[in-house]
Amino acid sequence: MSMLRWSVALGLIALAAQIGVAQTAQSPEPAITLVREVVYNELHDHEHHGYWRYRIDRHTPNGIATEDQVETAEGPVSWVTEGNGQPLNGAARAEEQARLERLKASPQEQARHLRDYNKDEDRIGRIVRLLPDAFLYDFDGEENGCTRLRFHPNPSYPSHSIEARVFHSMSGVLLVDARYKRLAGLEGHINQNVDFGFGILGRIYKGGWFKLDRVRVSSTDWKTDQLEVHLNIRALLVTSFARETSETRGAFEAVPARMSVAQGVALLEGSETVSSPRAVQTALVVNR
Repeated sequence: MSMLRWSVALGLIALAAQIGVAQTAQSPEPAITLVREVVYNELHDHEHHGYWRYRIDRHTPNGIATEDQVETAEGPVSWVTEGNGQPLNGAARAEEQARLERLKASPQEQARHLRDYNKDEDRIGRIVRLLPDAFLYDFDGEENGCTRLRFHPNPSYPSHSIEARVFHSMSGVLLVDARYKRLAGLEGHINQNVDFGFGILGRIYKGGWFKLDRVRVSSTDWKTDQLEVHLNIRALLVTSFARETSETRGAFEAVPARMSVAQGVALLEGSETVSSPRAVQTALVVNR
């Protein structure tokens, strides 16, 4: 499912992801219908989506790491090309190339890569299928040509999984492209602490938030071009840490469909890296 094909983001948003439907006093059915149509389209994205190459700028405490990433039928493959806007030095570049060569040459590594990819895809599917149930929504006007829905937890929803419990503690805004029936943006804020094992096993603290924005890159494909995740977590009483992700994606270029991992690695090794997301934006501009 290409809607959320970003390695780091998958794991983080999986901690905090379910979105449901609103029933407003004036017109409940349109909101329900719209969100269910969006969910259907996102879940069936695999049937017709394209494959893409793009540049990712990951903002970390140590600076900005730039990756060149290619989507394959066995999951995305990438390598780091720059640090803080400068090309990698010879040793770092050789290390990245050696890692890709091992992946390309090892059936065992490719099988592990595919297993990890399938686990991420299954996790996203579970989350998206919960979208019509976990929240109540109010229409909140329009934003950039999209329908804006403000959401809050549905008190009748039973949150059984970790993903459900975390995201069910959130409120925020869902942006839907009503014309194409696709998810255009999402922002959520954790309103209360979420404890696991009565707080003994861990806690996710209130005040955390995440935000993603998506762009239409073809007649059928939408890609995430901005991602922010900021969560404060305590595990096993003693370890506290922050999950921080800030990414910019751009310069989307179509690539041959259903390549193998080895073919994706060969593509990365055999051509120049894509341009900066801000310098060259090949994503389709949607005229609304």
